[in-house]
Amino acid sequence: MRRREFISGVGGAVVAWPRLTRAEQNTIPVVGMLRTTPANASAHLVEPFQRGLKDAGFVVGQNVAIEYHWAEGRLE
Repeated sequence: MRRREFISGVGGAVVAWPRLTRAEQNTIPVVGMLRTTPANASAHLVEPFQRGLKDAGFVVGQNVAIEYHWAEGRLE
């Protein structure tokens, strides 16, 4: 009986494998923008940055995510 349970468990994993690999491929890339300046001093760069991504075929929230990090002048 153990042999049958093992074989059906392996068979189930083989059937589920393609679904799992497709699920991993649906993740969207994350692009980071890191600036040493305060956020308000670099705000004018965000829109052109997003426009450049859009020109390259990336639309924020659809096929790319952006993470913004501002060091606020702290270089450490």
